[in-house]
Amino acid sequence: MSGDHSRSLAKGSAAPGPVPEGLIRLYSMRFCPFAQRTRLVLRAKGISHEVININLKNKPDWFFEKNPFGLVPVLETSKGQLIYESPITCEYLDEAFPGKKLMPSDPYERALQKMLLEHFSKLTSIVFKHIMAVKEGQDTTALKAEIAEKLDKFEEILSKRNTVFYGGDSISMLDYMMWPWFERLEALQLKDSLSHTPKLQHWMEAMKEDPAVKATMTDPQIYKDYLQLYLKNSPEACDYGL
Repeated sequence: MSGDHSRSLAKGSAAPGPVPEGLIRLYSMRFCPFAQRTRLVLRAKGISHEVININLKNKPDWFFEKNPFGLVPVLETSKGQLIYESPITCEYLDEAFPGKKLMPSDPYERALQKMLLEHFSKLTSIVFKHIMAVKEGQDTTALKAEIAEKLDKFEEILSKRNTVFYGGDSISMLDYMMWPWFERLEALQLKDSLSHTPKLQHWMEAMKEDPAVKATMTDPQIYKDYLQLYLKNSPEACDYGL
C-alpha cells in the first residue's frame, strides 16, 4: 500500500517493485520535516507520485540500497534513478518537471535562497537540541533565546524585502524548505519564539492558506504524541494514529 498516510515498511518487509511509468516514488515518513519538504514540492507542482513510508525506528535492510545514509526523503524514478537529501530532491523536482518554477530564475536570487537555507539549517539543529533538552528535563532558556535570535534574522529579511513570502508575492522554494519547522513550533512549545516577529507571523498565516501546505499539515497534538513515542525509540512511532 502506498500513500501519504500508509503504514510504514519495516525490517523484514519485501522491497517494493519498480516504479510504474509516469510516476515518481517518494520514500518518506509521515512526521519527518525533511520528507515534508519533498511532499510539499510534489504537491505544489502537481507531480504524479506515490509515497512509501519507511519505519525509521526499524528500517528495512533494502532501504539502505535506496539511500546508504538510511534517511528519508528519497526519490526513485521509473528508470531506477535515486535522489536523496531534501534540498537536492526538491531542486531535482523543480528542474525535471514542468509547471511553476519554485526556484527564482535570477541567478543572484537563486544563490540568495541557497544561502538563506544554509542559515536556516543552523536553526533546525538548535530546535533538535531543544527537543532533547526538554526530554532530559534540562533548562531550555538559553536554547529558546538562540532560536528567537535566529528567527529575528528571518523577520529582518521579510522586513527588508517588504514581501509576504521569501520569494516575493508568491511562494518559492525557500518558503517550502522552511515551513515544516514553523508548522511544528506549537507542538514543540516554541510558539512564543515568534512573539516579536509580526512579519513571520503574517508569513505563517499566508502559508497556511496554500493548498500544498494544507494537504501535508499534521495536527499539533498528534505530532506531540508521535514525538513522545519517537523519543522512546518506539517502533510504533512512525505509524502513530493510523
